[in-house]
Amino acid sequence: MLIRRRFLHLAAGVAALPIVPHGAWAQAYPSKPVHLINGFAPGGSADILARLMAQWLTERMGQQFIVENRAGAGTNIATEGVINAPPDGYTLLFVTGANFINATLYQNLKFNFIKDMTPVALLAREPNVMVVHPSVPVKTLAEFIAYAKGNPGKVTMASGGNGAPSHISGEMFKMMAGVDMVHVPYRGAGPALVGVLGAQAQVYFSPLSAAIENVRAGRLRALAVTTTKRSEAVPDLPAILELVPGYDASQVYGIAVPKSTPREIVDKLNKEINAVLASPATKAKLADLGETPLGGSSDDFAKLIASETERWGKVVKFSGAKVD
Repeated sequence: MLIRRRFLHLAAGVAALPIVPHGAWAQAYPSKPVHLINGFAPGGSADILARLMAQWLTERMGQQFIVENRAGAGTNIATEGVINAPPDGYTLLFVTGANFINATLYQNLKFNFIKDMTPVALLAREPNVMVVHPSVPVKTLAEFIAYAKGNPGKVTMASGGNGAPSHISGEMFKMMAGVDMVHVPYRGAGPALVGVLGAQAQVYFSPLSAAIENVRAGRLRALAVTTTKRSEAVPDLPAILELVPGYDASQVYGIAVPKSTPREIVDKLNKEINAVLASPATKAKLADLGETPLGGSSDDFAKLIASETERWGKVVKFSGAKVD
């Protein structure tokens, strides 16, 4: 009888405990450090923006956001790692144009980026900038095209790796401008930039944020930007489109999580990211880097992923770009 009374007492105590709604877990998020996985080596534009965003989210959300660089296989190692991580909001993927390109470039991926990831928020858009080492005897885009046509197969073009946005931007330029350049892949945007600074390669379609200080210091010569309009950060530079009709190769960045991550966590991250992007200080910093803040809903990002994957897929197929 005593045992039965004790059981009833315990049962009554459990029944009296409050039922915590599923969304309440998101209110406590994050309760430990969050890892933001970047598929490129340190020093490139993706790394610059990822670290800025991690710093800003750390300040807003009260927990440390830590950037991890997992370079390799054109960002596929990082992407697959995040897809297979626990869907709890503590492992995020820094999304770049490589994710859209790889869907077509790689034939045997172990994942489907669109189906296996949940978009959180768009961060920013930036142009690539076509830069050359100062030893290249050209000062304008028109002069470069003439120089490359006069030296077929002799101009070396750096990239952040086979299939990287800088590579596909260059392949698009080769195709549309009718020039023949030799592709020199590096292990990331940072090493590619070092290669051009050291004159190991002559031209590089660099993300603007990674190259802009070297351009301002005269260590590199900028010829044009890859967006359809001129950049406010470098307004004197023409868009490649002005001489090569139809050319457009801007970069888009965002954050995504594994597909089964609770919607409440996705929404909370989206809200905080949009708040960061709305800050005047953030806008000023991104403008200085040549980037335009985007933001918006998770659905907005999903639509852009679908359209960018289709657009870059056509470029990959038409150019014949392959992974070694």
